[in-house]
Amino acid sequence: MESISVTTQNRNQFIDITADVKQAVKKLNISEGVVTIFCPHTTAAITINENADPDVTRDMNQKLNSLIPPHENYAHAEGNSDSHIKSSLVGNSCQVIVENGNLKLGTWQGIYFCEFDGPRSRNVWVR
Repeated sequence: MESISVTTQNRNQFIDITADVKQAVKKLNISEGVVTIFCPHTTAAITINENADPDVTRDMNQKLNSLIPPHENYAHAEGNSDSHIKSSLVGNSCQVIVENGNLKLGTWQGIYFCEFDGPRSRNVWVR
Protein backbone atom coordinates (compact mmCIF):
# COMPACT_ATOMS: atom_id res chain seq x y z
CA MET A 1 0.00 0.00 0.00
CA GLU A 2 1.15 3.54 -0.72
CA SER A 3 0.14 6.64 1.22
CA ILE A 4 -0.28 10.03 -0.44
CA SER A 5 0.00 13.11 1.77
CA VAL A 6 -2.38 15.95 0.99
CA THR A 7 -2.24 19.38 2.62
CA THR A 8 -5.34 21.48 2.12
CA GLN A 9 -5.59 25.26 2.37
CA ASN A 10 -9.34 25.86 2.54
CA ARG A 11 -12.43 24.48 4.24
CA ASN A 12 -13.85 23.26 0.93
CA GLN A 13 -11.35 22.33 -1.73
CA PHE A 14 -10.89 19.81 -4.55
CA ILE A 15 -7.29 18.76 -5.19
CA ASP A 16 -6.29 16.82 -8.31
CA ILE A 17 -4.26 13.83 -7.07
CA THR A 18 -4.16 11.95 -10.39
CA ALA A 19 -0.38 12.33 -10.79
CA ASP A 20 0.15 11.14 -7.20
CA VAL A 21 -2.00 8.05 -7.80
CA LYS A 22 -0.10 7.30 -11.02
CA GLN A 23 3.17 7.52 -9.09
CA ALA A 24 1.78 5.20 -6.38
CA VAL A 25 0.74 2.65 -9.03
CA LYS A 26 4.26 2.77 -10.44
CA LYS A 27 5.83 2.34 -6.95
CA LEU A 28 3.52 -0.59 -6.24
CA ASN A 29 4.54 -2.12 -9.56
CA ILE A 30 0.93 -2.72 -10.59
CA SER A 31 0.77 -3.58 -14.26
CA GLU A 32 -2.72 -5.11 -14.55
CA GLY A 33 -5.76 -5.06 -12.30
CA VAL A 34 -7.75 -2.57 -10.28
CA VAL A 35 -6.40 0.02 -7.88
CA THR A 36 -8.41 1.36 -4.95
CA ILE A 37 -7.97 4.97 -3.84
CA PHE A 38 -9.27 5.31 -0.28
CA CYS A 39 -9.75 8.33 2.00
CA PRO A 40 -9.50 7.41 5.72
CA HIS A 41 -11.16 10.63 6.91
CA THR A 42 -14.81 11.26 7.82
CA THR A 43 -14.88 14.86 6.54
CA ALA A 44 -13.15 14.35 3.19
CA ALA A 45 -13.80 12.25 0.11
CA ILE A 46 -12.50 10.90 -3.20
CA THR A 47 -14.13 11.36 -6.59
CA ILE A 48 -13.39 11.09 -10.30
CA ASN A 49 -14.52 13.96 -12.48
CA GLU A 50 -13.43 16.33 -15.23
CA ASN A 51 -9.95 17.78 -14.80
CA ALA A 52 -9.75 19.94 -17.92
CA ASP A 53 -11.80 22.90 -16.67
CA PRO A 54 -11.31 24.07 -13.06
CA ASP A 55 -14.80 25.59 -13.14
CA VAL A 56 -16.21 22.04 -12.80
CA THR A 57 -14.80 21.56 -9.30
CA ARG A 58 -15.71 25.15 -8.40
CA ASP A 59 -19.29 24.46 -9.48
CA MET A 60 -19.36 21.16 -7.58
CA ASN A 61 -18.14 22.89 -4.42
CA GLN A 62 -20.64 25.70 -4.84
CA LYS A 63 -23.56 23.29 -5.33
CA LEU A 64 -22.56 21.10 -2.37
CA ASN A 65 -22.34 24.21 -0.17
CA SER A 66 -25.75 25.44 -1.30
CA LEU A 67 -27.36 22.01 -0.75
CA ILE A 68 -25.56 21.39 2.55
CA PRO A 69 -24.76 24.76 4.14
CA PRO A 70 -22.11 24.88 6.88
CA HIS A 71 -24.36 26.61 9.37
CA GLU A 72 -27.70 24.93 9.96
CA ASN A 73 -29.35 23.56 13.05
CA TYR A 74 -26.95 20.59 13.28
CA ALA A 75 -26.66 18.72 16.60
CA HIS A 76 -23.01 17.64 16.21
CA ALA A 77 -21.10 19.84 18.67
CA GLU A 78 -17.87 19.95 16.67
CA GLY A 79 -19.49 22.25 14.08
CA ASN A 80 -18.61 20.25 10.99
CA SER A 81 -21.74 18.21 10.32
CA ASP A 82 -21.93 19.63 6.81
CA SER A 83 -18.49 18.15 6.16
CA HIS A 84 -19.57 14.69 7.35
CA ILE A 85 -22.68 14.83 5.14
CA LYS A 86 -20.70 15.92 2.05
CA SER A 87 -18.14 13.18 2.67
CA SER A 88 -20.84 10.51 2.82
CA LEU A 89 -22.54 11.77 -0.33
CA VAL A 90 -19.34 11.97 -2.41
CA GLY A 91 -17.81 8.76 -1.01
CA ASN A 92 -14.60 7.64 0.61
CA SER A 93 -13.07 5.67 -2.27
CA CYS A 94 -12.96 4.94 -5.95
CA GLN A 95 -11.47 2.22 -8.10
CA VAL A 96 -9.62 2.56 -11.38
CA ILE A 97 -8.61 -0.14 -13.84
CA VAL A 98 -4.86 -0.45 -14.44
CA GLU A 99 -3.69 -1.72 -17.83
CA ASN A 100 -0.03 -1.96 -18.86
CA GLY A 101 0.86 -0.01 -15.71
CA ASN A 102 -1.40 2.91 -16.66
CA LEU A 103 -4.61 4.19 -15.09
CA LYS A 104 -7.51 3.68 -17.50
CA LEU A 105 -9.17 7.06 -17.02
CA GLY A 106 -11.29 8.77 -19.63
CA THR A 107 -9.85 11.64 -21.67
CA TRP A 108 -11.15 14.35 -19.34
CA GLN A 109 -11.07 12.43 -16.06
CA GLY A 110 -8.97 13.12 -12.99
CA ILE A 111 -8.95 11.79 -9.43
CA TYR A 112 -9.79 14.37 -6.78
CA PHE A 113 -9.27 14.56 -3.05
CA CYS A 114 -12.27 16.51 -1.72
CA GLU A 115 -11.64 18.50 1.45
CA PHE A 116 -14.76 19.55 3.35
CA ASP A 117 -13.25 20.51 6.73
CA GLY A 118 -9.90 22.15 6.03
CA PRO A 119 -7.32 23.35 6.18
CA ARG A 120 -5.77 20.05 7.27
CA SER A 121 -3.02 17.53 6.64
CA ARG A 122 -4.58 14.40 5.18
CA ASN A 123 -3.69 11.01 3.74
CA VAL A 124 -5.00 8.96 0.85
CA TRP A 125 -4.25 5.26 0.62
CA VAL A 126 -3.65 3.48 -2.67
CA ARG A 127 -3.69 -0.29 -3.01
